[in-house]
Amino acid sequence: MSDEDALPEPDRVEGAPHPRETPRVIGQDAAEAAFLEAVAGGRMHHGWLLTGPRGVGKATLAWAIARFLLAQPAEGDAGLFGDAPPAPDRLAIDPDHPVAHRVAALSEPGLLLIRRAWDEKAKRLKSVITVDEVRRLRGFFGMSAAEGGRRVVIVDAADEMNPSAANALLKLLEEPPANATLLLVSHQPARLLPTIRSRCRELRLAPLAPGDMARALAAAGQDGAADPVALAELSGGSVGEAIRLAQLDGLSLYADLVGLFAEQRRLDRPRAIKLAQAAAGREAEARFDLTLRLIELLLARLARTGATGSPPPEAAPGEATMLARLASGPAAARGWAEAAQMLSARARQGRAVNLDPASLILDTVLRMDETAGRLAA
Repeated sequence: MSDEDALPEPDRVEGAPHPRETPRVIGQDAAEAAFLEAVAGGRMHHGWLLTGPRGVGKATLAWAIARFLLAQPAEGDAGLFGDAPPAPDRLAIDPDHPVAHRVAALSEPGLLLIRRAWDEKAKRLKSVITVDEVRRLRGFFGMSAAEGGRRVVIVDAADEMNPSAANALLKLLEEPPANATLLLVSHQPARLLPTIRSRCRELRLAPLAPGDMARALAAAGQDGAADPVALAELSGGSVGEAIRLAQLDGLSLYADLVGLFAEQRRLDRPRAIKLAQAAAGREAEARFDLTLRLIELLLARLARTGATGSPPPEAAPGEATMLARLASGPAAARGWAEAAQMLSARARQGRAVNLDPASLILDTVLRMDETAGRLAA
């Protein structure tokens, strides 16, 4: 393995295959069909904006589109699908196709990946996609133009471009080369230049349902992952977040949080201290982040239960009963929504001043208990 191969990849979820190594897109049939319909109908756009929550398969779809296009003849040859066979109804190509092997190895000459680069001086990934990365497009299109055929560019994630990089990409979208397709992965499209958004056709991806989540986790090598319904609920339908939850035992952690408030008696303070202390220490930073994330999620689910009058699908044993008891109506919904805003602000402030993680978690839990008591009264 070369030094370059050993560098971390900013577009890879730790513990899961890279999207280019994932053979098929799961749970995004509508987006896949919309792209194929556009291509078959002769409405192939040069710029595509793949949007949706983080981790729902946008990058996987982008790589599937790239393989599909690069395995087809360029427009002006025999047509996109040729004269005889009907237009395909799936993006998947033969896994033994030479394009599939070259794409997996990042050696396909018709493909360029734009992402955050490695900062050799700082020995870490850069925080943004710089203009230098986007300027690589000039050489890419210049060299590949002589070879003919399709050229595909994946930008992952487009939200991470700095202003200079975004403006450089915009110029290319305004005057795209022949047979070029740009695939922009975007978690927060509102952060992009309006002119970039207007020059792309959007493919919006939805959160995964529990059944699709189970299949996606299995495809990512997480066959032993726990309850897919609970994971789909807590992850917001994001496979990436579900993998993180599974690796950090997030379902058990959420069950512990629910357990603290499941009983009508006073808060079990020793149990709360134990939960807080588990998020302390140098080796527990990921658990600390996850604990705060799950607390925010619990507060949101309390507010949602009060507002809708019914709890969401249960993500931990006894959660539905607890949510219904603590959020019995619109007044409780407002109370929990205000508590969520206040506690989130306190958590950000506590992190900014490096407050002890255990103290921050315990303070948050105690204030949640105070809120529950006040709303019950």
